[in-house]
Amino acid sequence: MCTFIHDSLSSLEGAAYERTAARGIIMRGSNILLLYTQRYNDYSFPGGGIDRNEDAVEALLREIREETGAVNVRVLSEYGYIDEYRPHYKPEYDLMHMLSYFYICNADEQLGDADLEDYEVANGMSAIWINIHEAIAHNREVIAAKEACMGLSIQRETWVMEQIVKDLL
Repeated sequence: MCTFIHDSLSSLEGAAYERTAARGIIMRGSNILLLYTQRYNDYSFPGGGIDRNEDAVEALLREIREETGAVNVRVLSEYGYIDEYRPHYKPEYDLMHMLSYFYICNADEQLGDADLEDYEVANGMSAIWINIHEAIAHNREVIAAKEACMGLSIQRETWVMEQIVKDLL
């Protein structure tokens, strides 16, 4: 689908931390199930890292349940992937190489209780059904303002939302 290289990287050479993730696209008309994170003031897709010896779909279903409390989640099809290079916070790495696979899913509209990790709770993460155009506009405002709290994934997430509008709505 696309490759993102973070502006602060001068090179893709060096020690890279490799991470693979699966992320879910769950829609009801023009509403989409996203995660709002207070710390970064952004909207992002539910999903996360694929553990060793874990299938991508298994990881996706686990992450969606943990982060949103969604029930009856079903994967309908693959959507695409983003190849991303960005800074890494650990000094033993020069950069992070993140490969994010996106899947179109379906789930019940009513959400159950999420089972967030401690850092997700501390970051103020919560699941929300929101109009996709509102989520894009919000993220675009954060990017334009270069808010100090802005996370590294906002550009990737916003770009995928914009593709969804073009491809699926």
